Amino acid sequence: MSPEITLAILIGYFTLLILISWLTSRRSDANSFYTGNRKSPWFLVAFGMIGASLSGVTFLSVPGWVGATHFGYMQTVFGYMLGYLVIATVLLPLYYKLQLTSIYTYLHQRFGVVSYKTGAAYFILSRIVGASFRLFLVAGVLHMAVFEPFGLPYWASVGITILLIFTYTTKSGIKTVVYTDVLQTFFLIAAVIMTIAFIIAQMDLSLGQAVQNLVDDPNTQIFHWGLKGDNVFWKRFMGGAFIALVMTGLDQDMMQKNLSISNIKSAQKNIYIQMILFIIVNIVFLSLGALLFQYVEFAGIEGVTKSDQLFQTIALKYGSPLISFFFILGLVAAAYSSADSALTALTTSFCVDFLGYERNKETHIMTRRGVHIGFAVIIFLVILWFNSINNGAVIDQLFKAAGFTYGPLLGLFAFGILTNRKIVDKQVVFISLVSIGLTWTYYSQMPLWIEGYKAGFELIIINGLITFAGLYLSSLRRKYDDTQRSR
Repeated sequence: MSPEITLAILIGYFTLLILISWLTSRRSDANSFYTGNRKSPWFLVAFGMIGASLSGVTFLSVPGWVGATHFGYMQTVFGYMLGYLVIATVLLPLYYKLQLTSIYTYLHQRFGVVSYKTGAAYFILSRIVGASFRLFLVAGVLHMAVFEPFGLPYWASVGITILLIFTYTTKSGIKTVVYTDVLQTFFLIAAVIMTIAFIIAQMDLSLGQAVQNLVDDPNTQIFHWGLKGDNVFWKRFMGGAFIALVMTGLDQDMMQKNLSISNIKSAQKNIYIQMILFIIVNIVFLSLGALLFQYVEFAGIEGVTKSDQLFQTIALKYGSPLISFFFILGLVAAAYSSADSALTALTTSFCVDFLGYERNKETHIMTRRGVHIGFAVIIFLVILWFNSINNGAVIDQLFKAAGFTYGPLLGLFAFGILTNRKIVDKQVVFISLVSIGLTWTYYSQMPLWIEGYKAGFELIIINGLITFAGLYLSSLRRKYDDTQRSR
């Protein structure tokens, strides 16, 4: 597909997003950006959240990851289901009861202002890292397919990608994102299904034969048992449960969409439907990965050295024009499906948690737009930095990074919900930094202490447990101080 046609696809897609933004921004007020006026249809949120959860990482990295981990990623997906159940039955009722705009306001009510600001700060750090990881992959492919042939440098390609996202989210925020996510999820899934159909046709297989090939393929092994590796069941399942819990339930980005739904019952329906769809869609993505490897062998394709480049190489260099068309649509959808809500959530958290939005709802619009611009610039710079150091599958790095940055949030919310103990609020920053440091020690030293051991998704659990233990010790100090004051 020529760069001119690819650029035309990008312009057409962006025009459609602008149209949706214009339609949803009519009759918008100060609350539309943050809560969507709590009128979002739950079924649209459920479908759109699939695209936001998958993002460009899943679109490009998961199919190529099959070669190294087989269908082992499904172990993580099964763990997600446990995490989603906790979100639906524990966290959502809490958030709706308190009528939160930012979920980190809970930490203020439960512990104090330092805990509140610390939790919000860790979210902002985590989401900047996560959004940058996700956009990094997609921006690189867009650069190769669209911008590089016109002589634009990589930094300009990244800048244009982020500018487009900023443009259609700046006015109505989450009210617009709920609807654009639906469109983007549709194109993302359609691209995968079309590619699967193309590969099956090229290999002259019936649907039944293709399914049998997948059943017989060693790459479709799901369960991996053992203790030392990073792809073993207990690490993937438990890691998946806690990753879902923190990267959805304790993440302003994902929960902001749930909280834009009018009532708790509908929000819970959204989670339950999302659980079913998430399993189905991930099986489809992993099946694409196995079929891509089969097709590479079938067609004698050589020169694909990075797993993250497998899907794009087949779609753009060996696929039909129709497959290339849908791949570009899916790629652009993947770029925007998570990044638009991430940018909106970062702006929401900073405005609510640090600038006091709820105390000044009507007079801060220009400030909010300035914050929106600021986070767009930060993500731009982080992507350029990550591009200079990247190696390995991005999805693996993403989840490991989450283990360090989301761990303190897990510990804070778990301690707040599971106990009624009070803590010394000003100690929370120190506790969280110690927890991250000890988790890093585990990550870097365990392979030296136990031959063949690889730290994996359990990092987030360990980090959360250490934070929880530190908060418990702080509660003992608080109890002692209270006792001394009462004498």
